Amino acid sequence: MFGAPFLAACTAAALCTGSPDAATPASSLVLSLTDAGGNTTSVELMCDPAQGTHPQADTACRALERADGDFTRLPAKDQACTMIHSPVLAEARGNWYDTPVDFSTEYPNACFADAQSGGVFSF
Repeated sequence: MFGAPFLAACTAAALCTGSPDAATPASSLVLSLTDAGGNTTSVELMCDPAQGTHPQADTACRALERADGDFTRLPAKDQACTMIHSPVLAEARGNWYDTPVDFSTEYPNACFADAQSGGVFSF
């Protein structure tokens, strides 16, 4: 049905692009922190393998793995934070394996965002 040129092109394309699983992360999230002044900082976090623009992708992915992707169950870090009230809105959008993620919460300040999220919101 298909000629040899078609099959050769398909084979070459498969060899050039590699296996779809090889480089495709199992999870892909966009994380953001918005301060009281409306300034937003965003990073991309991909897990399994850990990568993206998150400065501590390995730590963040490990915290999410411990919580099975449930942002409400992220492990807290033992870390002292000041009691300065400077609220930040933390948001996560994307997918954790095959589960859609749409998470939003407010922390008293960026230090608490880092500590209470096990480093997921440490950027």
